[in-house]
Amino acid sequence: MRGGALRGWWGPGAAALSLLLGGAPRVAIAQAVPRTHVLIVTGASGDPQFASRFHEQAMAFRSTAVKNFGIPDSLVTWLAEATTADPRAISGRSTKEGITQAVQAIASRAASGDVVLILLIGHGTSDGDVSRFNVPGPDISDADFRSLLSRLSGQTVAFVMATSASGDAVKTLSGKGRVVITATKSGFERNETLFAGHFIAAYAREGADTDKDGRVSLLEAFTYARREVQREYEGSNRLQTEHAMLDDDGDGTGRADPAERGPDGAVASRFFLQPTVALGVTAASDPRVAALLATQSRLQAQLDTLRLAKGVMPEAEYQKSLEDLLEKIAENASALRALGVRKP
Repeated sequence: MRGGALRGWWGPGAAALSLLLGGAPRVAIAQAVPRTHVLIVTGASGDPQFASRFHEQAMAFRSTAVKNFGIPDSLVTWLAEATTADPRAISGRSTKEGITQAVQAIASRAASGDVVLILLIGHGTSDGDVSRFNVPGPDISDADFRSLLSRLSGQTVAFVMATSASGDAVKTLSGKGRVVITATKSGFERNETLFAGHFIAAYAREGADTDKDGRVSLLEAFTYARREVQREYEGSNRLQTEHAMLDDDGDGTGRADPAERGPDGAVASRFFLQPTVALGVTAASDPRVAALLATQSRLQAQLDTLRLAKGVMPEAEYQKSLEDLLEKIAENASALRALGVRKP
């Protein structure tokens, strides 16, 4: 399948240009490839039932990040209420201090152009002015997170607050180059939420890749999770008490129906968990690889531009252009594999 050949070959233009600089040291070339950093935080459970659910969800997301997307263990941090449940996978406790140190650690090692995803799983509260994530010890507020996220100014950041009463945090956390997702539309939706489980499933299972390009964008994951939450409530004949929102245009207002063409959704549609490429030393020093990466970046940019024209171009012309571009991307990806560039 052509779409399947695309997984893992997404590459920002900046990385390709860096790789095209002739004579650059091998280490510098390898480091120019953007990396993905993941922070998973499970908060205070308050009940064994929730403790078990939060643990299972975090474990599933961590496993997906490492096994499915090839993100190195060293770039995935999991903070939990207690470390005893899985001391090999859990990096530390999810206290306010622990979260602060984890974000600072990511900021210290993340290069410009890297991707950072922070996922909060648990309970939240809000009084209308301040939203809080419930953790062992003093809770951590949306203002605390805003201060921490300011340290990640050179990276594209996705902050997913999959908790109850999280909606009011959007106006505080919104920022340029940042995707903010909340499980609820306001602080008044205070019941336990289902969003986290479906958001994780969007990456772990099939069904979220609606454009069939072999990868799941953050926008697709959000849309999938929101749809599945609604289905679960409808299936059990319950009144829906959570309505997820997404903001990525920096205006502090979340939307339930983001789209590639915005006003919200454009950044999320280009946000992917999988690393750009995995370069070995030999591949990193090969000028043919640099040229192919540049071509891949250019073709992918053309694909993104073409998708914005869907509904404007005649359908037959759009489909023909889409098929041609997907074929070229798949052929280029095959040439990269032949030179030793590995998919994650």
